[in-house]
Amino acid sequence: MNTTKTKMIRLVMPQWQGGNNTAYKFGAELLAWLAPESNSPVVRIPVASTEEPLVNENGIMGRSQIVAQLKAAQAVLQEYSPDKVVVLGGDCLVDLAPFAYLAEKYNDNLGILWIDAHPDVMTPKQFSHSHAHVLGALMGNGDADLTAPVNYPISASKVMIAGLNMPNDYEKEFIAEKGLNTCSPDDVKAGASEVDEWIKREGITCLAIHFDLDVLNYKHFRSVLFANPAADENAFDGIGTGQLEISDVLALINKVDSLTSIVGLGIAEHLPWDAINLKEMLASLPLFKDQ
Repeated sequence: MNTTKTKMIRLVMPQWQGGNNTAYKFGAELLAWLAPESNSPVVRIPVASTEEPLVNENGIMGRSQIVAQLKAAQAVLQEYSPDKVVVLGGDCLVDLAPFAYLAEKYNDNLGILWIDAHPDVMTPKQFSHSHAHVLGALMGNGDADLTAPVNYPISASKVMIAGLNMPNDYEKEFIAEKGLNTCSPDDVKAGASEVDEWIKREGITCLAIHFDLDVLNYKHFRSVLFANPAADENAFDGIGTGQLEISDVLALINKVDSLTSIVGLGIAEHLPWDAINLKEMLASLPLFKDQ
């Protein structure tokens, strides 16, 4: 076992069960391939096979697999004890163990910038797909299996959700009740002054950033759930879709990098439909499938 402490670690976690969509696994693997090479340790978190069927276990699809993978990520973080963590996923739940680790390490110095079209604060009572539970769990709210690794719940004042679009009634109520900070897509495009003010007001010296790719405009960035070419045209009616461009997100992240120290960056929900379809096609061609 490696007991040497390291300043930074990169976790590759091709978890798909949180979104109940096997395409997240390949999306994470391709994301890891696309990412610049790292001089820091790169550790892959083992994830159960996509051939293993999911079962709704007390309100959460694939609970057993998710809990096992969560514990595996915790073990790696405890082994390496990094100061900074990069996470490449997989569904949004991949950030639960790393951000819980960072919250315990940095306490009230840590803020979480949640760049996402959705707040991810639901519980099994509202939705059985746990990728929509992760931010709530980091705040100590929700299912006991998901809040178990959260030894230092993040306070609402230390959270900023940027890019939020069309939250549902439960999400609106949760945000209002907890007093979560939010920054709309239009505000982000206008420079996100709310984020600057939040960092200064809360004295945030360390920042963990969750970047759900579905915050991006699916008409321009097609590797997200809402651009699934096989989906029914009305499949996502009433659900908030991303309104930001890559340049908007880059500007926001570069801005906060100048204001505080980024200690965590998680990128999730990569669904490269063309690559997935091409991969499946290649596997079906003569000579390829016979090798």
